Amino acid sequence: MGELSPAFRNIFTDITGGIVDHQQLGRCARQELEFRDCMEAYGWDRGLIKCKHLLEEFQECQTNRKQFLRFMAMRRERDRKIACGELTGDKQYVSPRIDSF
Repeated sequence: MGELSPAFRNIFTDITGGIVDHQQLGRCARQELEFRDCMEAYGWDRGLIKCKHLLEEFQECQTNRKQFLRFMAMRRERDRKIACGELTGDKQYVSPRIDSF
């Protein structure tokens, strides 16, 4: 995640600075704020090392990559069981129990 700072600050850079953040959307606002607070505390160079876990958490919130990979792994496993004949008929596409997760 790269940071872009203006060459000089004025009222227009302050007004448009919030366009590229997640504070108005709500879903990833907390993760972004924690990451930015950490970066502000440590500075850019040390912050990339010290705040790496917060950056990864923020990026996961943005992309849902791990969630998608889990979904694809479960789908592959179900398809494998169908191909092997372990799941047949109505059992092929049974939804999980409501309290199973």
